[in-house]
Amino acid sequence: MIGYISDNLLIPILDFFYGLVPSYGLAIVALTVVIRLALFPLSAGSIRSARRMRIAQPVMQKRQAEIKSRFANNPQKQQEELGKLMKEFGSPLAGCLPLLVQMPILFALFATLRGSPFADVPYTLNLKVLPAEQIAAVEPKPFNSASHSIFISETNHVPVIASLPGGTKLGEGESATIQLHTKSGESFSNVLSGVENGQTFLPTWSVTKGDSIVSVSQDGTITALAAGDATVEGKIPGLAARSGFLFIKALGQVGFYTDGAINWDIAILVGAFGLSLFASQLLSGMGMPANPQQATANKITPVMITGMFLFFPLPAGVLLYMVIANIFQAAQTFLLTRETLPENLQTILDDQLRQQASTATAGASGSAGQAGRLPFEPRSK
Repeated sequence: MIGYISDNLLIPILDFFYGLVPSYGLAIVALTVVIRLALFPLSAGSIRSARRMRIAQPVMQKRQAEIKSRFANNPQKQQEELGKLMKEFGSPLAGCLPLLVQMPILFALFATLRGSPFADVPYTLNLKVLPAEQIAAVEPKPFNSASHSIFISETNHVPVIASLPGGTKLGEGESATIQLHTKSGESFSNVLSGVENGQTFLPTWSVTKGDSIVSVSQDGTITALAAGDATVEGKIPGLAARSGFLFIKALGQVGFYTDGAINWDIAILVGAFGLSLFASQLLSGMGMPANPQQATANKITPVMITGMFLFFPLPAGVLLYMVIANIFQAAQTFLLTRETLPENLQTILDDQLRQQASTATAGASGSAGQAGRLPFEPRSK
């Protein structure tokens, strides 16, 4: 499903924007904004639900406890009253459904930006080499990898599949050639024959696990050397993987620290991601009663996630998308927190803010009184 959405929805949108402005960096920004605008109603529903539950949760918990205590011996009446309570304030799970609906599109967008043309596309084959006397009893099962759209020019891309007709199980001494072809069955080499500099898009094959088990040549021929498990990987170069945008040296660049040097463009993107995430969390608490535990989480979570992404292998193009998406999310949160609440929730919020202000005033007065006592005077109770 994710591959279908990527090939039939996201890549055509990407092609459209690249046709307007021939810059893959701007195309990423435009694609992100368009998808976020399209998902606005769904994400807005999640933000509204989270805001309302944050206000109603203390009252709901109190009333739920009262209902369960009062109707402990009458389960039917208990469920009826709990249903009325959910109808009054809404279900805490209401915000999850919009989130689940938009997940496939967001995952497809993430996958699109991790593949061609923004990054080198890997094809991974996990192989098992068996002794010659055992391979005769194995029924061959053809292997086909997932399809990836490979850009061979700025406006031309083809879905490419890696296949092993005899399957991923080989006998010692046997050889098998990996076949790259389109969904229609045309070989990838034939596709490249009509493309200028098409040879630059041929894959580079290597053994990433078990180099004593198998060997692989650059034409994709695998030779089984000994029994065991092995992994062969081929990478097709991404057309825009080495193209820059603004301060980004290469959209396909991966890693904060590589070859003994700091990639400052990656550091800036990760830092911008952390700041935008922090801003979004702060905005979500606008106009709400102070919550010390939530405030602590709002400070720690962005730091933890930002630190993780410093060393998580994400291409610069994906990080650019994440920053733009976070900025859009922060703006959306700011707008939605200014919406008028239902009357019952506004009453609860006003009571919470009034109670908090009263507690803060009493605490300040008590502190002032304690601070003004003489050293030999007893503390007031």
